[in-house]
Amino acid sequence: MEPLSRRGWAVDVAVAGLVAAVGLLEVWVPFESLSGDGSPFVSTVGVVWFAAHLAVRRARPWVALAGLLVWPLLGVFEGGQGLHLLFFGQLVPVLVLVFTIARHGTGTYRRVGTGAAIAFIALADLFVPLLQSPNELLFHWGVLTLVWLVGHGLRVSADRAAAEAVRAHVAETTARERELAAISDERARIARELHDIVAHSVGVIVVQAGAAEQVVEDDPEFARRALATIRTTGSGALAEMRRLVGMLRDPDPGLGHDLAPQPGIAALPDLVEAARGVGLSVDLDVSGVPPTLPAGLDLTAYRVVQEALTNVRRHSRATSARVAMQFAPESLEIRVTDAGPARQPGAEPGHGLVGMRERVALFGGRVEADAGEHGFTVRAVLPLERV
Repeated sequence: MEPLSRRGWAVDVAVAGLVAAVGLLEVWVPFESLSGDGSPFVSTVGVVWFAAHLAVRRARPWVALAGLLVWPLLGVFEGGQGLHLLFFGQLVPVLVLVFTIARHGTGTYRRVGTGAAIAFIALADLFVPLLQSPNELLFHWGVLTLVWLVGHGLRVSADRAAAEAVRAHVAETTARERELAAISDERARIARELHDIVAHSVGVIVVQAGAAEQVVEDDPEFARRALATIRTTGSGALAEMRRLVGMLRDPDPGLGHDLAPQPGIAALPDLVEAARGVGLSVDLDVSGVPPTLPAGLDLTAYRVVQEALTNVRRHSRATSARVAMQFAPESLEIRVTDAGPARQPGAEPGHGLVGMRERVALFGGRVEADAGEHGFTVRAVLPLERV
């Protein structure tokens, strides 16, 4: 048995006290359940003895088993001299012990305790004439069996509930670990892409600075334009660098980087054509005037559309989708909608939405997903940062 808490101690002592009180009343009132010609004083000692061992039935199980079953057997072998036959003072403590064995007992104690209780009742039936009538045999064996089955049933239910709780916790932990791994992978990917953007910007700055240095005296106007480009490019690079540092993720070592510019909104028509090439009819609708966006924000808008269309191909049976981009003065809203239905209704979602949320959150935006009656919709809102 497991170590007993203070509350468990209090419950066991309270039960023992209640059994002792009722047992003493049974002896001294007396109740109709009192049988035999024993001594009230000896029976009183027996009731107190039973209650004392009943109080430690979970804290000291072997002591309780020996005290409740061995000592009364001495009276049985002596023909019951000095002891009354008591229902509340003797049989009830034995039933409480049997319930405890079935409900809380484990290993050797459970087997030995159950066998000892059966042997105790059997010996009492053999040596005590008052217990040998058919009614008595049917009653105490029936009650004994019922109490053991109730305790065993509660134990099985508790074990099953504990196992289900463990399985649920493991499943929740596993799902959380997968989500965290997906977030970590996506952040590493974002960090690499931002690194490439910054590296490209620095390369542009170096080229423009070199060109301006060569012609600063011969063509001051060209030099001013080069310096303006350097200023704009440098400001964007600094903004992307701040985001890169904020990611707190180093790119995986050993991965090569293409320092060419990453795709942006301008590459969406090519993305749409690629989707059409694999059998997905995509309509692209752009409203508003697209401003010049920082490279990181431009890339994020592209990745949101790319990931949303990828999810349509992977998780939906839809043959068509619509991409709507609306440029407002302060924000960009992206909405990707398909007609559904899902390939596997109720299937566990992938990590595409996790990646979108990570990217959009980096720029202070938000992503919403809605599985409606007529398909799946992904909506992303990005605050605009002009360069």
